[in-house]
Amino acid sequence: MGASDMKVACIGLGSMGLVMARNLLKAGHDLTVWNRSPEPAAVLGREGAGHATTAADAVAGAEAIVTMLANDAAVRAVFLQDGVLDAMSSTTVHVNCATISIALAEELAEAHHGRGIAYVAAPVFGRPDVAATGGLNIVAAGPRPAIAAIQPLLDAIGTKTWVVGEEPEQANAVKIGGNLMIAAAIESMAEATALGAATGVDAKTMLDIYTGTMFACRAYQSYAPMIAERRYEPAGFKLALGLKDVRLALAAGDAANVPLPFASALRDAMLEAVAAGDGDKDWSALAETARRRAGQGRG
Repeated sequence: MGASDMKVACIGLGSMGLVMARNLLKAGHDLTVWNRSPEPAAVLGREGAGHATTAADAVAGAEAIVTMLANDAAVRAVFLQDGVLDAMSSTTVHVNCATISIALAEELAEAHHGRGIAYVAAPVFGRPDVAATGGLNIVAAGPRPAIAAIQPLLDAIGTKTWVVGEEPEQANAVKIGGNLMIAAAIESMAEATALGAATGVDAKTMLDIYTGTMFACRAYQSYAPMIAERRYEPAGFKLALGLKDVRLALAAGDAANVPLPFASALRDAMLEAVAAGDGDKDWSALAETARRRAGQGRG
């Protein structure tokens, strides 16, 4: 594999996958793309990427496959049910950037190993605007030689790669835990500002104080303006997907006998938000659930 001219297939071109694929194309890689809905693939086709009609065609002859599918069901359908794994070469490295369950990560690792195909889990931290600048943080786990081989791809889509182990599910555990912490940050700001509103304190004032002092970090600073302004669209990360990730954390906790009581509370709050019609909004719309509970309405 060359450092800047790898033959790469990208599968899954949602809001994150599209910009990641575009960065790989800009980095000079020979890119072929596939997506269930053809429009994003057509966009990249006009920018110089090859556009495969099937996922199996996309992976044929690829040195590396980068996937960013939405959830367990999509990953399972493409790789384990539609036969794409069987169409891959034993010299290919599969880099799965999706946030999936620990159980599926283990199953995929076993399925790849049985076919002699290297599998690397590389979920990412960052929203689409960060991805567009190549500024993602990537959490990688898998065979060290495979990670080294696809490092040029990771460098094209991210600013730093954090290698956490040789078992792919380890990266997914870190990603799920991180998303749980972000959800907790959103919920804590939501509840705090609802309390402040009950006494007439402006949400922006409160959040400016918090993010400028005790919580002067990216997770709080990124979501505080959205909560203060009640600006939840367009969604950088949909609330329904956040609920999916909290459920992944709970499932992993159940499997490992690790109690996650706050995750249960977050699941209930996010489920309430989805039931109220906020599932397609940014997950910072969780703040509206706290406001509704406090009888503060939309306002």
